[in-house]
Amino acid sequence: MIEKKGGNFVLYSILTLFILMGAAAYADAAFEGDIRLVVDGKDITELSAPIIENDRTLVPLRFVSEEIGADVSWDGEKRMVEVEKGERSVRLWIGSHLIDYNKGENYDLSDVAAKIIDDRTYVPLRLVGNALGTEIKWDGENRIVYVDSKKTSEISSFFDIDIELPQNGETIVGETTVKISAPDSFLVKANEIRLMLLDKETAKGFVVAKEVGTVTRLTYMPRVEDFGEKVLALAIYDENKKFIGGDSILVNIDVEPRPILSGLENGDIVKDTITLTQRSNFIPEYVEYEFTRLIDGYVTSSGMKDPWGRYSWTPSSNQNGEYTVKAVAYDGKGIAYKSEGVNVYLNLEKKIFLSGLTEGMTVDKALTLYADRNFDVTETQYIIRDVYTGEESILASIPYGGYRWFPAPEESGDKEVSVRVADTAGRIYQSDFVKVKVAGEAKIVLKGIGPNQVLTGEASLSIESNVELSGISYILLDSSTGVKKVLARDRGYETFVYKPNLEDSGNKSIYAQGNYGGKTIRSESIPLKIYLGKLYTSQAITDKDNFLDFASNMAIESYETTGMSAALQTAQAILETGWGQSVPVDKYSGKLSNNLFGIKGSATNGSVVSNTWEVYNGVSFRTDAEFRAYNNVNEAWNDHKSLLLNKSRYEQFREVMHDSTLGAWAVRRAGYATDPDYSMKLINIIKRYDLQKLDEIGI
Repeated sequence: MIEKKGGNFVLYSILTLFILMGAAAYADAAFEGDIRLVVDGKDITELSAPIIENDRTLVPLRFVSEEIGADVSWDGEKRMVEVEKGERSVRLWIGSHLIDYNKGENYDLSDVAAKIIDDRTYVPLRLVGNALGTEIKWDGENRIVYVDSKKTSEISSFFDIDIELPQNGETIVGETTVKISAPDSFLVKANEIRLMLLDKETAKGFVVAKEVGTVTRLTYMPRVEDFGEKVLALAIYDENKKFIGGDSILVNIDVEPRPILSGLENGDIVKDTITLTQRSNFIPEYVEYEFTRLIDGYVTSSGMKDPWGRYSWTPSSNQNGEYTVKAVAYDGKGIAYKSEGVNVYLNLEKKIFLSGLTEGMTVDKALTLYADRNFDVTETQYIIRDVYTGEESILASIPYGGYRWFPAPEESGDKEVSVRVADTAGRIYQSDFVKVKVAGEAKIVLKGIGPNQVLTGEASLSIESNVELSGISYILLDSSTGVKKVLARDRGYETFVYKPNLEDSGNKSIYAQGNYGGKTIRSESIPLKIYLGKLYTSQAITDKDNFLDFASNMAIESYETTGMSAALQTAQAILETGWGQSVPVDKYSGKLSNNLFGIKGSATNGSVVSNTWEVYNGVSFRTDAEFRAYNNVNEAWNDHKSLLLNKSRYEQFREVMHDSTLGAWAVRRAGYATDPDYSMKLINIIKRYDLQKLDEIGI
């Protein structure tokens, strides 16, 4: 009879193992020829002798089971053995610590997992007694193991560790606190505590919560898809990731999804931007915030958002009226669950202010003015006023949108700038004036290239000026010799297409100049590199069809050592490299970086020069950047994991990195990528290619 600590239950138990033909022998096992095995007075040592492994005596339970009349069956697909004797039965799985007593009536964890040694299944000596409910004696003096089926033995759980809450057989409907008890002397050895949800037929499953150090409570947040009877197992590991104890119970997962909206309360009057969050009692794949206008039932949505992030809602004054707001959480199958609606009234005053410049700044270049407003308009006027005379003039009059302002010399001095608009009913609204100092110097701006651009072909050059210029020219300057080359002379404002030749190669700079009022004015000189030689582009690291296996093998190995979701790691590698077909190389030498995650800087094999994008004067251009290079892809893989595991900003990711969905949102929230859709792209890759199975493990 097995007695769980805390008096939870007492039961008879059988535990046995079956021979798996063809399995390899364990190198650390040594047969001890002088140890004898005697069952009901019969010496069966010759059939299969006990062995010593890591200072433990292991015995072949199959032969013992047959000697006392137990029936043994084997499921090769599940690697599961079942032993039945009378009304009692036990199931266990090769390589697993999980034990199933009496067809799911109760579960426990053994101190040593079942294993195959020389084509025979072995278990520790103590486990034999637990398994068969028979008396086991060890005669140390004569080195004999005695099994006596005529005598029964009442046995206890392998560890003085219990899952106190929830209770065995309990139904879990949502977020659940798992309370554990264990002696302090044991907990001090704990380095990592895992809560796992296992399939009761395969003994495999997923880590659903993890804590580092000593804790007595963990939080299990279920998925709706976890539905059904499962084994909830607590597994404790030491600093060497060796299993040192745990407990397991049977639970029924039947989630009652309940998203709760936060940030608004019934009756609130919304007058400005508000921040919304939601809290679900399960793990959603994503959430949306839904706004229903009650007067006509019109519904708007926020789109896919981070279930654990914040969403800022900035309604327009045109939307004023009564609304119902809900949080909508979607499970992994795309089924929506809505929170209770919160009824609010939008009563936003029409607001307008000028952006694009700040109070007290000196305006000495072109900039873009914007009318920031929360209502629709039919006319927009940007206005400048002299501080001293109060004289106003209109800079631009347009229906809506921004205005690029490049102050002319006659606008110099202390000025105030404002924006005035007309709404759809013709009512006029104007922003506060912003006081600035206008430099008013005649200036010319070169457009079409950017600082440190690498020019590998033609470029379309043009100019922008705050005065009317004539005789516009474009000049190429050699940075090392100071020699000038006129690329184009005495042109107008039309675009000039510059086609460099080999003589232009090297580190250069380009500037434009023109005539105004009898004087020559010139733009800033923009440094760039002209390169017309052979260029190398990104390279495939392996065939596209092979990349999934290629990446997942490294991901699984990393998961075993770091605990970071293998599904998430694989999805990131797929997304970052385009299925391994776009790995950075040095654009000038062709050196392969082996960089699977586009990390900049220098690594074990130095760096490679590749393209990155910048924006200057409203134009995107390519410039050189150094990306880390590695001797092999394994170094790249490990370096990426080191970045996530050690950089302080990823602390929130590390707390949930065992879960691919939680991790996908957390890594984006920590600033890994600027793409707002990055998390959903990862989640969709995981779902589409069933990568979740990479995270499936046992105990």
